Formats: sequence, structure tokens, C-alpha cells
Amino acid sequence: MKLQEWIGSLGKKQTPEPLFDLSLWTPVLRCSICTGEQTACFRENATGKLREVMLIRNEQDLEEFRRKYTVTGEIEKIY
Repeated sequence: MKLQEWIGSLGKKQTPEPLFDLSLWTPVLRCSICTGEQTACFRENATGKLREVMLIRNEQDLEEFRRKYTVTGEIEKIY
């Protein structure tokens, strides 16, 4: 690795995205009634616990969520 590449990599954390087993986790959109803000989450089927993964600001963000986590079909909205 060259010195400039090494210096450029300092401070950049490379954390892999957690993968969710869709048989154990269900993708949902948590929506705010007041502000309309939407957050893409996974709900654990056994406990109902939510894990937030990304903020959805527009249709492109929703498509990014679908692509990144291989989500197909309808996504339930919870309020």
C-alpha cells in the first residue's frame, strides 16, 4: 500500500452491513404521523423488536434499501 493510500484510509471505518435472514426478520417502514419521516427497519418475528437500518427520504432511498437487503414485494408500514 502506498503512503498516500494509507493516509487516505485513516479515519474511515469499514463496517460490513448486517445481513438479515428474511425468514426471521420482516422488513417494515416505521412512519411518523406528525412529520411523515420514514425509517426502514427489520422487525424480529419472534420478539417484535425493531432494528433501524436507514432513513428513507425519497423513492431512491427506498429502492436502495430494497437492493441492499434484497427485499421484494410489499413493505408493511407501521405508525
